Amino acid sequence: EPLYHFANSPIAVDQSVEAAKQAINLSFLHWGLHAWAIYTIVALSLAYFHFRRGLPLSIRSTLYPILGQRIYGRWGHTVDILAVFGTMFGVVTSLGLGVMQINSGLEELFGIPNTIVVQFIIIVFVTALACGSLMLGLDKGIKRLSDINMGFTGVLLAFMVILGPTLFIFDSFIENIGNYLTAVVPLGFWGEAYSNTDWQGAWTLFYWAWWVSWAPFVGVFIARISRGRTIREFILGVLLIPMTILFFWFTTFGGVAIHMELLAAINPELVSPGLVEAVQADTGSAIFKLVEYYPLTKPITFLIVIMIVLWFVTSSDSASFVIDMLTAGGDI
Repeated sequence: EPLYHFANSPIAVDQSVEAAKQAINLSFLHWGLHAWAIYTIVALSLAYFHFRRGLPLSIRSTLYPILGQRIYGRWGHTVDILAVFGTMFGVVTSLGLGVMQINSGLEELFGIPNTIVVQFIIIVFVTALACGSLMLGLDKGIKRLSDINMGFTGVLLAFMVILGPTLFIFDSFIENIGNYLTAVVPLGFWGEAYSNTDWQGAWTLFYWAWWVSWAPFVGVFIARISRGRTIREFILGVLLIPMTILFFWFTTFGGVAIHMELLAAINPELVSPGLVEAVQADTGSAIFKLVEYYPLTKPITFLIVIMIVLWFVTSSDSASFVIDMLTAGGDI
């Protein structure tokens, strides 16, 4: 995503140093405070009304000050039904994006064609995995897969940091956060009023709709694990911890990819890594093109494909679990 914004900047000259900084800023905008604030509001409302007021752990409970006892009637049912469909649509969006990237990885590894038919087969396979792990239950299925996936994630991140431009990653991580904090207010109010473009319709508005569709699911899940926290602890934890991890992830992958392209542009002895061309041809292929410049390319590519599958399976399982709770009236 940062690499795409670097190559097609809505703010700066494409593939310039300024475009590089703005590419990271835009990625942080879409995955930073604005996104996690949506989850925080929903999760905090749910946690408060469930743990402090004894109401069901369900979206309907957040509207108790407005609806009162009517949350147990048709108004409450309507709210939860909308939350169920929002959750399903949000997960389906993730599956669509994930499947394209899985297909790109399989094409890189085994020469499997990147087609709709192959992607449909992958969807069937991944959905079957999700169903199987869900049937094993919360502890044996969802928790075990999530633990495995977090382990893989840590291994991949450590590999990319240690064998990549380590000093640049840590330097740029600090600088990227500073740039984001400086730009977050102007970018948050930016409406393309003076540019007569519709870039935000394809990116920012898409993301806000996606986060809102995920808010019931993520909100219920966060609320479920937050008993005993103060409101201050809750807000700081939900806003800052995942956001900081995501920022480091974006710096390690997107930031390094941009760094490689900038070095090739200013040093004629270096051959362009072709990452911009890769992301413009197929957004899902860029990460696999990047790891070609690291050792153990094939094993790492295979690991990334496995991780994308597991990321979707665990997200799908968690969403299914939350949908079960919502359709059971908030019964945990």
